[in-house]
Amino acid sequence: MLPPEVQRDAVLAHVGVAVRDLAGAAAFYRDVLGLAPGAPASSDGAAIVCVAAGGATIELLASADPASPIGKYLARHGPGIHHLCFRVSDLDAALARCRAAGYQLIDPVPRPGAGGHRVAFIQPKATGGILLELSD
Repeated sequence: MLPPEVQRDAVLAHVGVAVRDLAGAAAFYRDVLGLAPGAPASSDGAAIVCVAAGGATIELLASADPASPIGKYLARHGPGIHHLCFRVSDLDAALARCRAAGYQLIDPVPRPGAGGHRVAFIQPKATGGILLELSD
């Protein structure tokens, strides 16, 4: 669980879903749910297609490199929900609050993420087993 001060300004930005077949997954959201997949992008060894769904986004993640975080995740766990991303108003302050509260960070400082956002991940052991991404 994130500290209360982080929760106050956090909004669900996207749900990251690891997939083996990016085109097939995007087709499901388009053809079955009537949602429009965005243009393909890439970041951190992943091929990404975002699908707007209400106020949040589904971020479909396929491995562009087996050694990438998504490639390793798919090899270990198979397809499924990979992470939740919360957009915060001040990423640096949110990370400082996490550190002060004793939460282990995967990214102690923000790094470039998809869509030009700065991102940082929190160790799942600190968040009830769910990989959380914070983004600005």
